[in-house]
Formats: sequence, structure tokens, C-alpha cells
Amino acid sequence: ANMVSFTKTLVRALSIAIQSAILMSQSTAMTYPPQTPAVKPLINQLLHQTKLSSQFYALRHGQSLANVKKIISSDPQVSTVKHGLSELGKEQARLAGRSFASDYCKRDGPTGSISALRGVAIFSSDFARARETASIFAEELAKSKIPLYNDDIILETRLRERFFGDLNGGPDTRYRDVWNIDLKDADHTEFHVESANSVLHRTTKLVLELDEILERQQSAQSKGSAKTEDSCWKCILVAHGDVLQILQTGFLRHPDASRHRNLEHLETASIRELILHE
Repeated sequence: ANMVSFTKTLVRALSIAIQSAILMSQSTAMTYPPQTPAVKPLINQLLHQTKLSSQFYALRHGQSLANVKKIISSDPQVSTVKHGLSELGKEQARLAGRSFASDYCKRDGPTGSISALRGVAIFSSDFARARETASIFAEELAKSKIPLYNDDIILETRLRERFFGDLNGGPDTRYRDVWNIDLKDADHTEFHVESANSVLHRTTKLVLELDEILERQQSAQSKGSAKTEDSCWKCILVAHGDVLQILQTGFLRHPDASRHRNLEHLETASIRELILHE
């Protein structure tokens, strides 16, 4: 009888110990390591930016041979050497440059003196159509003796056209298929395209880097002088339709690029000031 009683007591003790161990294990699994909410990476690098030191402008390339053929040209291996400007596109770029130069010179009075103005920095996609637009635009500024940052245009791969994957080389009517999905999911890569959010991230990050570089040079050259609107660099970003539509969502402080096609369309060789939304 004593043996039976002892066995029951031992079994009961073991059962309690096992249950306690299970409860402790569950408690530990729930508590350790401490769980922290997943932090979404910041897509729009301008989202929390309070101000920029330079004035930024978007300049879409002039009419290209790809526009004339109505095809999508987004492959760097092709677009850096082919699909440059049409004759109309070259004239559009000249007119854009003349118009900007005229407005620029008027800012310093009727004499057209530009002594008080900082100058213009031109950063361009290295795709042929953008590169040619930037060069023609810069030539028009030079005719008005407008100072050019580094005395030349600067090529920047982060201003390249959005890559359209399987649709590259096909009809430009397929853009709409991608844009319709962008509206629902700006991270999508359907048809192996670059996501709209990827474009937003690379272009807004570039803007911050350029602003820092231009501010450093401005500060070095303006020691002891008060900063004014006209003493800052005017930075022209020469790029492509989709890239500049998406970049505008960055300046409007949209958290993602899903609504880029809701913005006013940027026509070929048109220039638009990019103002950081308050």
C-alpha cells in the first residue's frame, strides 16, 4: 500500500513539473527575445526633409526617336547609344534653354546682369535622349553667359528611365498596363519592371545628395555673405517621363509613388520647378 501511495505521489509530482515546464516554455517563447514592430523602410527620402538649399527643376527630354516610333526604350545597353532626339526634339530643347535663360537673366534686373546669381547645375540621365537635351539646354545658357556648375553637364545614372522589363522595345501603349498596377501596388514588378517605389527611392536620395554637395560649395564661396534665393544653385534634373512624374510625388511628400500618374503630365522638353511641399 505504501509503495502504491508513493508511486501515485511521484507520478503527480512529475506531472506538475512537466506542466510547469510547458507553461514556462510558452511564456519564454512569447516574451524573449522582445518583439518590436517591423519598421517599414523609408521610400521617399524627402518625406521628413524640412527644406532644401538649392532650387530644383525637372526637365523632361525633348521628343526622341523612340517617341516617334512609339516604342518603350528603357534598356541602358540600348538607350545610352540609340533613340536620341528627333529634329523636333532638338528644337524643343533649344527653346526650353532660351526660355529658362531669359527668365534667369531677368531676375537680376533689366540690364541682364547675372553677377549676383549663383549659377545653374545640370544633372542628366546618361540615356542619349536626355544627354542630348541637357547639352543643347546648356549651350543656350552659355549664350547668356550663365555660370554652369563644373562648367559642364554631369551624367547621373540614377536619373535613367524606369526599366520596363519584358515590355522594353514594345509599343508604348503598354505603359498603361504598368501604371494601372502602380496605383494599387507601387512595389510591384509585374512584367519584370522596376517598381515605382524603387524609382522614388533612388531619385529622392539623389536630390538629397546633390543638395548637400551644392550647399557645401555655396557655403565655401559665400563666407560672410547672407544667403538669398538668388545666391543658391538652380539645379536642373534632365530625365524621363516616368522618372520625373515619380520624383514629383517625392517633393509632394507622398509616402510612396502610387499616385504618380494623378499628377499633371510633363510634356517633352517642358521644365517644371520642384517645390518641397510644406
